[in-house]
Amino acid sequence: MSEPVKVDIWSDVQCPWCYIGKRKFEAAVTGFDGEVEVEYHSFELSPDTPVDFDGTPAEYLAERKGMSVPQVEQMFQRVTAIAASVGLDYDFDRMHQTNTVKAHELIHYAKARGRQGEMKEALLKAYFLDGGHVGRVDDLADLAEGLGFDRADVVRSLREEEYLADVRADGAQARAYGINGVPFYVFDGKYGVSGAQETATFAQVLSQVAAEKGAAA
Repeated sequence: MSEPVKVDIWSDVQCPWCYIGKRKFEAAVTGFDGEVEVEYHSFELSPDTPVDFDGTPAEYLAERKGMSVPQVEQMFQRVTAIAASVGLDYDFDRMHQTNTVKAHELIHYAKARGRQGEMKEALLKAYFLDGGHVGRVDDLADLAEGLGFDRADVVRSLREEEYLADVRADGAQARAYGINGVPFYVFDGKYGVSGAQETATFAQVLSQVAAEKGAAA
């Protein structure tokens, strides 16, 4: 058996391109003749966002980027159409702009229990499709309980900031790699791919890395 291709992915649960990229990458993995080991890493796009931002995502982005709200809404329409092309029904009107550090801590909590990928998907779905709040401890605990985790233990972990150091370490590693936007994919620690690339691009990189591993072996 050949060694799996290791893919480290930096992303944020509030990043629309991260969910689109996830679907395109997953399609490449499905068509790949080999094993792929995926590990998600935390990247906070807007660490200074309040947990309960009083406004819409469009208002937040307009404020941050110096754009008008109609300009941002037009941008959201384009992103929504691209998301639909990979089977994701984005609903920007229902999204709660928030601080994502607790969501990242929860992903690390799930990772420690071998269920990181499942938690990542659940958080993205909650934010982009279901109008869920991914910044508040109680909401995150409810989501985790729905996946079968011990709600009280999740609350304890998030309140104690049990995995905050891991979130910060991921951010430091991203800076060391020179990552300043997400999604960002690192294949076998040596090839970096930025953005929600097409499935064919991901497939090509997977094949190339696998071939190089095979030749080295």
